[in-house]
Amino acid sequence: MSRQCARPGCPEIAVATLAYEYASRTVWLDGVAAEGHPSTYDLCPRHANTLRVPMGWQLRDRRPVRAEEVHLPGIAHAS
Repeated sequence: MSRQCARPGCPEIAVATLAYEYASRTVWLDGVAAEGHPSTYDLCPRHANTLRVPMGWQLRDRRPVRAEEVHLPGIAHAS
């Protein structure tokens, strides 16, 4: 079952899950979790890709990389 993006007013389907820890000032962005949790937020591609964290915080993007997102030097990619 898919879940909707947690951003208010966004009707898109979530593809990533955001979690955070105040003590370490860290935000983690993972592939969408199998189940929702009250202390995490699901985000659509647009909101996940444009996520910014507060100054002094670290963003750890741990989402799996899709093959079409990998660009190796010297290899032509189809458009």
